Amino acid sequence: MSNASAPFRPFENNFDEAAALGILRDTIDGADDGELFCERKRSEGLVLDDGRVKTASYNASEGFGLRAVRGETAGYSHSTQMNEAALKRAAETARLAVGSGGGTLADAPVPTNQRLYSDADPISDAEFSVKLDVLKEIDDFARSLDARVVQVSASMAASLQEVEILRPEGTRLRDVRPMTRVNISVIVEQDGRRESGTAGGGGRHSLSQLITPEAWKPKVHEALRIALVNLEAVPAPAGQFDVVLGPGWPGILLHEAIGHGLEGDFNRKGTSAFAGLMGQRIAAKGVTVLDDGTIPDRRGSISFDDEGTQSGKNTLIDDGILVGYMQDRQNARLMDVAPTGNGRRESYAHAPMPRMTNTYMLGGDANPQDIVADLKDGIYAVGFGGGQVDITNGKFVFSCTEAYRVKNGKVGAPVKGATLIGDGATALKHIRAIGNDMALDPGMGNCGKAGQWVPVGVGQPSLMIGGLTVGGSQT
Repeated sequence: MSNASAPFRPFENNFDEAAALGILRDTIDGADDGELFCERKRSEGLVLDDGRVKTASYNASEGFGLRAVRGETAGYSHSTQMNEAALKRAAETARLAVGSGGGTLADAPVPTNQRLYSDADPISDAEFSVKLDVLKEIDDFARSLDARVVQVSASMAASLQEVEILRPEGTRLRDVRPMTRVNISVIVEQDGRRESGTAGGGGRHSLSQLITPEAWKPKVHEALRIALVNLEAVPAPAGQFDVVLGPGWPGILLHEAIGHGLEGDFNRKGTSAFAGLMGQRIAAKGVTVLDDGTIPDRRGSISFDDEGTQSGKNTLIDDGILVGYMQDRQNARLMDVAPTGNGRRESYAHAPMPRMTNTYMLGGDANPQDIVADLKDGIYAVGFGGGQVDITNGKFVFSCTEAYRVKNGKVGAPVKGATLIGDGATALKHIRAIGNDMALDPGMGNCGKAGQWVPVGVGQPSLMIGGLTVGGSQT
């Protein structure tokens, strides 16, 4: 069975391009900016839980969003009906928000031929029966590794998003964005105690890269390793400790506690903890943070953003100095800076806003083993689960999925129930060591903002941060 279909060509099959351009120009007459964003997305998801198919889904959607922007106000209307009549109705709605006259049309984004990933449909990489067989093989293999495995959940997802953007100056931009992911969760039991471990990843590439035994077996081993570590975990201490973060996925703390605070809209409105600090030291020396949407095949990468601006490799913090924010077109214009290719939206039904792509900290020169050896009394946090952050003050709370007690430089027992509590601005300044082992996450991040979800990437080297509050079970 194949789910392949003809390429998405809205201006050949749904709209007369000249008519659509005329409606768009009428919509933004007197406004500062706007665009017609057309999208078709197809996705497939399979979940095998405890040897049984729990979910098998296929979804398809298409539609358009029409936007007119004037100053701080944006009018946005969207529809699943891809025809000229629906476009005219949308134009009437979008114009209501911007009124008439007074605007000066912003400079158009520079067209790009940048392509960072394949346009092949990953859903069609393998037959449905083959995908189910792979999930069953994962289940069987996990159970064969250890008699303590009592439950296995394996999931596989693939999607293809096709977009075309029509700009008022007449430019058309087209992008085809694949996405794949495999995720494995293992539950083990010993002496009546159950613990779990999860591993997975993916990116903007074919599904075939993830469903070979060479690709998924390491993920099974990793999920099982984490579950077995947690079987030995003791209650986490509570108090203030120095903390060493591992490389890669722990960068999710950087993403939440710092990244959101460096998005343009929060800083323009003065609601970010970093507002008004451009050019000032906000982090320890050696801390350099980038947002980079140009890494080939990465989950957070985009050839151009959802307004048509080419994605970029943008430096946010340079050797501890705040040098940039992430910008969409509207906030960049209002702040009198250039857009950075960070205008993203969840779908045609959502207006774009400044969002992260792949956000990471560059490595330093410290040996990771030496960083841990220098930890006198603290926590070594390797894996993270969910977290929350307050943008206005940067305060965060993160739960650890794999962490260890360290005393006098020796890694001791794993701890369970540890949460890290602090604020991004303080944590940045208390970074005491930066490892030479910078790594990106395996491709599993999703970011929520204002009700919209987009795929992202994170990364960092090993770090020592002084004086974080650890919430645990022991005092």
